[in-house]
Amino acid sequence: MSTPDGAVGRLVVCPTPIGNLGDVTLRVLDALRDADAIACEDTRRTRVLLDHYEIVGKLVSYHEHNERERAQELVARIGHGAVVALVSDAGMPLVSDPGYKLVQACIETELLVEVLPGASSVLTAIVASGLPSEHWSFVGFLPRKRAELERMLVGASETLVAFESPQRLAASLASLAEHDRDRPLAVCRELTKLHEEVRRGSAAELAAFYAEHPPRGEIVLVVGAGAPGSLDREQALTALRALVDAGARARPAAGVIAKLTGVAANELYRGLTDSS
Repeated sequence: MSTPDGAVGRLVVCPTPIGNLGDVTLRVLDALRDADAIACEDTRRTRVLLDHYEIVGKLVSYHEHNERERAQELVARIGHGAVVALVSDAGMPLVSDPGYKLVQACIETELLVEVLPGASSVLTAIVASGLPSEHWSFVGFLPRKRAELERMLVGASETLVAFESPQRLAASLASLAEHDRDRPLAVCRELTKLHEEVRRGSAAELAAFYAEHPPRGEIVLVVGAGAPGSLDREQALTALRALVDAGARARPAAGVIAKLTGVAANELYRGLTDSS
């Protein structure tokens, strides 16, 4: 968008390193140097990156608690010709990080949005996992409720990528193992950092390991697709109950679970009604 004096304002979305500062791109460094303002999730974290590359930039805090108000301010500045760089603490902004409201506001106001490629823990983890990557879904953080987790897994015909906290990893892996002990997984911890670890195995194996070895640091969990027919009757019934409890009609839900597990739909429906 051009202003009366000919200046062109724009928002530049800049991915930053997920650990190793050497992973930043030359284009991102140029954008940070040239920006009139750098909107960042945590000014202290961004300052470490800028100081490392001797960049002097005007930092503006932009996080989940002030996102709506600050987005309006930044849109106004861009509309008057400012170039604003948007960064999060690590990786690509908007991916489980703030930034959506600002990007959406710029699009609605017909301001230019430029997105630069760069580091992403999601992409790094799925490649490092060794699990199929032709079709996959990023689901953010795994659901805390067991029923929601089971619904996600039953419907998963492709690889899932999720963030998880170190405090919850052991419990989540235990739930995964209880649902399908042979489901292939990879726990990717502290990617690109000094203590990077990628541990691969079945849900049962990794649940047992992390029950004895509490992890530290940032974790990306990659969950392989479940094989059709891999659930036994009781597991299939548990999944059906979860769907019905969530509001699904019993007979159609039984048909869906039957296709995914190989357990007959009539058998599932009878099991559900018998236990009611």
